[in-house]
Amino acid sequence: MNKTSTRDNKGSLLIYFMPPLGLAAIALLAAVGGEPATAWLRYDREGILNGEIWRALSAHIVHMGWPHLLMNLAGLFLIWALFGRMLSNRAWGAVLLLAAVTITLGLLFFNTHIRWYVGLSGVLHGMFMAGALLSIYAGYRAEILLLVFIFAKLAWEQLNGPLPGSASMAGGNVLVDAHLYGAIAGVLAAMFFIARQGLKKGRGPG
Repeated sequence: MNKTSTRDNKGSLLIYFMPPLGLAAIALLAAVGGEPATAWLRYDREGILNGEIWRALSAHIVHMGWPHLLMNLAGLFLIWALFGRMLSNRAWGAVLLLAAVTITLGLLFFNTHIRWYVGLSGVLHGMFMAGALLSIYAGYRAEILLLVFIFAKLAWEQLNGPLPGSASMAGGNVLVDAHLYGAIAGVLAAMFFIARQGLKKGRGPG
């Protein structure tokens, strides 16, 4: 492989990872803002009910601390490496938006005792679920094992609480219902994109 090919490959790889790099940069900037930024951006039930609507989205880019942030960013890049090719950047943006809003609404309506929440993990569950389902629809069979894993993880969390060690790694309590709401959003997103692809195939050329 010559030097030009190596540079081209590196450039293509950088372009491919630009969306998660952009999201990571935003999360890192929020982390640098410290506690004041976290307090202003996190999910705050009373704040949202009083009109602070930005928290519905911004809650998912702030974290309990650096270990929590780095753990979620590692998950973000892993999910993108696995599934980023399955959708356009615009479509992935829609998945992230749907997951964030679904989690926020889920907490507002079904977890009324939760006063505040931060973290990207619920959105990551939505991305993972959407990516796995779309991969299976596209004919990739190894992803079936990943889908079984995520369903087993969600079932464990609903029955037994967070996975052992996850709270200590995150540096605080893990809200497993956010994972569930995010996963539901991912399923809905995958169903939408699969249905849209099916409609396009059904129309045929012309």
